Amino acid sequence: MSTMPGLLDKARTVAAPGFNRWLIPPAALAIHLCIGMAYGFSVFWLPLSRAIGIDKPLTCPADMGLLQMLTTTSCDWTVSMLGWTYTLFFVLLGSSAALFGHWLETAGPRKAGVVSALCWAGGLALGALGVAQHQLWLLWLGAGVLGGIGLGLGYISPVSTLIKWFPDRRGMATGMAIMGFGGGAMLGAPLADLLMRHFAGPTQVGVWQTILVMAGLYLISMLLGAFGYRVPPTGWKPAGWTAPAAGTQAMVTSRHLHVDKAFSTPQFWLLWGVLCLNVSAGIGVVGMASPMLQEVFGGRLLGGSGALAQLAADERAQVSTIAAAFAGLLSLFNILGRIFWASVSDFIGRKGTYFVFFLLGIVLYASAPSAGESGRVALFVGLFCIILTMYGGGFATIPAYLADLFGTQHVGAIHGRLLTAWSFAGILGPVVVNYIRESQLQAGVPASQAYNTTLYILAGFLLIGCLCNLLVRPVRADRFMSDEELARERALAHEVSQREQLQAGGTSAPTPVLWVVLAWTAVSLPLAWGVWTTVVKALPLFR
Repeated sequence: MSTMPGLLDKARTVAAPGFNRWLIPPAALAIHLCIGMAYGFSVFWLPLSRAIGIDKPLTCPADMGLLQMLTTTSCDWTVSMLGWTYTLFFVLLGSSAALFGHWLETAGPRKAGVVSALCWAGGLALGALGVAQHQLWLLWLGAGVLGGIGLGLGYISPVSTLIKWFPDRRGMATGMAIMGFGGGAMLGAPLADLLMRHFAGPTQVGVWQTILVMAGLYLISMLLGAFGYRVPPTGWKPAGWTAPAAGTQAMVTSRHLHVDKAFSTPQFWLLWGVLCLNVSAGIGVVGMASPMLQEVFGGRLLGGSGALAQLAADERAQVSTIAAAFAGLLSLFNILGRIFWASVSDFIGRKGTYFVFFLLGIVLYASAPSAGESGRVALFVGLFCIILTMYGGGFATIPAYLADLFGTQHVGAIHGRLLTAWSFAGILGPVVVNYIRESQLQAGVPASQAYNTTLYILAGFLLIGCLCNLLVRPVRADRFMSDEELARERALAHEVSQREQLQAGGTSAPTPVLWVVLAWTAVSLPLAWGVWTTVVKALPLFR
């Protein structure tokens, strides 16, 4: 006796004949644009640092311990304490993606997307309660831990599905989805600013209300995205496309490796190093973008001269505004790089694309100190915009690189485990940047030159990453699953073949083009607003 599969079961998500694959990228974007707000969460730090003092921070006693700081309602949190929420985001993202990646392959993207929505939106709601009650531990637990789990599941939920829908354009497909994660802050940060201005008053800074409203919006968007997911039947391929003959592309396999075996191959750990070093260098720039521009150029950003410390208060405020625009501009190029470089990788290969990242990156990082010392603001900004395209491109290209080497059967699970490199880089990059800067200042190096050594060290990171990429070779043939093992894995994953689908009475009903247009419009309009806001704010950098 057969039973009807549940609404979230993978069997309910198998696409009917005639389904339009171009509905999947906007479904993925609906989730990634929401969880990408993790990058923009720092917009809340300064208002939260005066949540009790309102006009200015009410400083806690110097002898207050950590436990008291986590539960105090009598003084304000410091920005450094709030920043641990950001650290928790990316540590939990990598660890949850690694832990639940294999489950996702079996459960399917819809169930993973729904769980992600509940964790991310629920974590934000719990964090909002922590802000309202002024309980820092609750903010960490809600937004940081529970929200971080939602980030991990949401981030990897579309990867395997997109690669299977677009075997002819793997890089472009994953680039379109992962582009949304880079764009989430560009959309969410200005929205949060508008909401905080609306809710702020004489006795409140408007943060908890803002987070709660955004949690509700994110829940709706992510659930719509999750229920928009469909998986192709086993053996599906685009009309008119023929897979390359086995052996014609040395770095692209037609077979499949089990996630547990992939974890033990040198190729996995070489790609772990490739991603970690590329991200460490890029995330170091992201973390120091605003202060770096201010300290390197100071009054020159206003058309004058003088170090940042020598400027008047109103001039420093203007410089800070310009630096914030620089950070927003980097976010825009982060997004553009994800779709651009991932699409380029479909033509020059993943290994070749990473060679470009590393070799060009080394040149750009090594050139940045000279651009800063010469006072050429536009050149300095341009160098880092290009660097950020490769930072984003690294994220978007790695899923296709994994699919090329290990096959598509467990690519989501393998990608999840590889994202632990991101968690490690999220600690390594900022720590290296911050500590070297501090040591340079303590040694008497002017603030305008305190980043030079850091940039040379980041170039060194890229050199090591280039060597890791150089060593990547195709996986040995004896490591792949046999036909029998592959059949068992597909049965465990509740996959349905095209033949089984037709035998069950599946009919061909082409998706109306209007649905595709509406889906893309729904995700494009908010993203376009974020891009426009960023560009308008960044224009003073090029005057």
